[in-house]
Amino acid sequence: MKYVLILGDGMADWPLEELGGKTPLEYANTATLDELAPKSEIGTVETIPEGMAPGSDTANLSVMGYDPKKYYSGRSPLEALSIGAPMKDTDVAFRCNIVTLTENDVPYAEQVILDHSSGEISTQDADVLLKDVCEELADETYRFYTGTSYRHCMIWDQGKVLELTPPHDVLTQTIGQYLPQDAMLRHMQERSYEILKNHPINVERKAKGLNPANSFWFWGAGTKPLLTSFEDIYHKRGAMISAVDLLKGIAVGAGMDNILVEGANGGLHTNYEGKAEAAVKALTQDGYDFVYIHVEAPDEMGHQGSAEKKIQSIEYLDERLIRIVKEGLDRSGEDYRMLVLPDHPTPIKVRTHVSEPVPYLLYDSSREENHSWKYNEKDAVSGGVTIAHGWDLMAYFLENR
Repeated sequence: MKYVLILGDGMADWPLEELGGKTPLEYANTATLDELAPKSEIGTVETIPEGMAPGSDTANLSVMGYDPKKYYSGRSPLEALSIGAPMKDTDVAFRCNIVTLTENDVPYAEQVILDHSSGEISTQDADVLLKDVCEELADETYRFYTGTSYRHCMIWDQGKVLELTPPHDVLTQTIGQYLPQDAMLRHMQERSYEILKNHPINVERKAKGLNPANSFWFWGAGTKPLLTSFEDIYHKRGAMISAVDLLKGIAVGAGMDNILVEGANGGLHTNYEGKAEAAVKALTQDGYDFVYIHVEAPDEMGHQGSAEKKIQSIEYLDERLIRIVKEGLDRSGEDYRMLVLPDHPTPIKVRTHVSEPVPYLLYDSSREENHSWKYNEKDAVSGGVTIAHGWDLMAYFLENR
């Protein structure tokens, strides 16, 4: 038996008037999921433990089979694992987004945050911006590391774990009340803005009508993580396919391999086909038992507040990834189980994460089932299965027959 988990980050949503009361998942044209759903178990799973913030960090730990209340030590430390940023036990890691602020003639604290991803800036351009700022700001106490696109990492030697606000939670708002209370972190954000707002890359971006990447934004603080080996727990050789450092970091911490796919970038136009083909190869040729495919695009479109693009991302996921994985595994002749789900909802109406249960679809090629449902939020509730603790889902997926 082979196992593939396909996670559409933030794919779940709320009904929208402009979609006739349907969610983007209900509205999207998903021929492959429509084919699979009647042959599958569908239900809901609560991925966010009570009292914890609904982040992709806690949610994906849950989906991976790790209780966040036991294993979670912060988001950025997981990303630090992925990009190879060394951490001592006394270090604290922070996510360092490069965001878009207004450039009004007002103090820094009175600017408004427009875009948490700086128009999904390329890693190449972001690396230049990061390094140019760090020529002034980096030292033995504060070390910076390039991640992917707008997502980067700062390590504070003997630092403090501080509660900071994710930038995607305050889009279109004035930033003053959300700035760090720590004087040095606040200074670094302010100084990054002064350096970046007239940087040649941003001058060029603005001339092209693109959002400038004009300020650092710190959040997601945490200490060095320690995860138990995935293979030791589940006795399966696993691999991760993702463009996002958070997921790659979870894989590193869990002792799983990361399979890198050219053109996978965490955006709407990521290399869906490449991810699908890499997963099929890993399972049918390279000796892996389990592959976790993570697609960031639905979450990014939710943060952008674009129902049209979120629907498009779901349709791409269905046609350009799920279909290819299914057809490839069908051709192999091996029995397999496929689990499809989001990590959390990212509703268009609020443009950020919420803690509600998410729908899952579990297909087993060795079983014959016949139901009338489709895969969406509403039908998943009527499916009758509820998994109260997200971290129990992995064992259910891998061991249930």
